[in-house]
Amino acid sequence: MLLLNTKNPLLSEIKASIENIIRADNQTSRTLSLTDKLRHDILKTLITYSEQIPHPASGIANADDASSGTLIRWQVLAYVASIDLTIAKWFESHLDALSILYEVGYDKADQGLWAVWAAEGHPDPIRYEQGKVSGTKAWCSGASVVDHGLITYRNTDGHAQLLIVDMHQPGIESDNSEWQAVGMQATDTATIQFHEVTVSQVGAANIYLERAGFWHGAAGVAACWYGATAYLADYLISAYQQKPNDYKALYLGQVSTALAVTQQYFYHVADLIDSQPQLSHELAIRQLRSQVEKVARQVMEVVGQALGAAPFCRNAHFARLSADLPVFIRQSHGAFDLQKIGELSSVVANDLTDGQENIWQL
Repeated sequence: MLLLNTKNPLLSEIKASIENIIRADNQTSRTLSLTDKLRHDILKTLITYSEQIPHPASGIANADDASSGTLIRWQVLAYVASIDLTIAKWFESHLDALSILYEVGYDKADQGLWAVWAAEGHPDPIRYEQGKVSGTKAWCSGASVVDHGLITYRNTDGHAQLLIVDMHQPGIESDNSEWQAVGMQATDTATIQFHEVTVSQVGAANIYLERAGFWHGAAGVAACWYGATAYLADYLISAYQQKPNDYKALYLGQVSTALAVTQQYFYHVADLIDSQPQLSHELAIRQLRSQVEKVARQVMEVVGQALGAAPFCRNAHFARLSADLPVFIRQSHGAFDLQKIGELSSVVANDLTDGQENIWQL
């Protein structure tokens, strides 16, 4: 596992717990075939560690070894993603919800599985009045397994407002019939209709979008992409070690270089976030997400060329990661993200320090 850091004892403990569950099912992580039960058993175990996983921008998590709290969080997410991207999707959203509540000063989060559902644009938008909501939310992953949803709606001034909804109450209808994806098929992504459902309003208007943590959380999604990408590349290392040849070495050299550069950028951005937690670091995080998407696509193509059809057809774990990852990375916004990176780079270029000729100067 490329991201396992000996200075992250929490990750080591989580990994040992998950591997015990997998072994009890008479499987190994390398060839893991997931049932719904096994997937939920792993998720339940992960949830028990929620309070131990640092929030983004939490600074130094361990004074003994100066470990970055943000990096520790990303390492956990990357490890979970290397097992299964459906579990990673659910768990990342769960941790994000808890961090959002922490950032807005809400300290009464109930136990169970949380999710953030913030997609907008449905023709029947969420409407809030006197503690009740009606309307529709699309793109709700984990719709039938989540205990508490953190959802957004636009108030009469057009500002984004956060609401907490207990999913175990009447008036909630979930429809996943539109979810036709083969990759990420198991995420239980649905359209949810609310009919006069009781909710609690939390945080000030627009705080969801305006807080620095919005972008810190976006980097956590990239850590999931990276974890799955790194594990796919690890299959190439094993194949080369078992049967070396020059072509495999060439392909391995390509992906190893791309992953190493990306890994270092994760370390850099984690340090930025922990050292300046009050800033969003939007440009750096957009660049990180764009870089991870590019590397993910490169690794999927190159590893497939190097290994041929066999692992796609005979290894359940490899096949599932390969099918899920192209869907998951579409949480990136492609050309729109690159456009914003260009605009933000131009803004930064207006604030060059003395002696600096351009923003990329060494």
